[in-house]
Amino acid sequence: MNSTKDSQAILRDVLDQWKAAVDKHEPEQVASHFTEDALFQGLHPYSVGRSGIAAYYASQPLGLTADYRILETRRLADDLVLGYLSVDFSFTDRPTLGVYLSILLKRVQDGWAIAHYQVSHLD
Repeated sequence: MNSTKDSQAILRDVLDQWKAAVDKHEPEQVASHFTEDALFQGLHPYSVGRSGIAAYYASQPLGLTADYRILETRRLADDLVLGYLSVDFSFTDRPTLGVYLSILLKRVQDGWAIAHYQVSHLD
């Protein structure tokens, strides 16, 4: 596999698990896909670590779902993969919110985890 395909496969593996946990409204499971010290910036003030990430997703409404599309990937080092994505968050009671997501995955003991998550909302 070439580097881009390999990086996309790594991103998809982690993001598919993240998406499944978001779609099921399982905040602790969402947070488990992040490193212990992950820097997380959603659409609220940032947090560091899994507890802040779990709290963020716990505050999201039931029925929230996420659909992502990988726009760019870069393999920064053997243990780091950078991804730039578009993500559509759908709700049951309001229009879909489209955002851009920069994500940095880090190789950890049992696979890959999200070390940095930065959402941008462009009007």
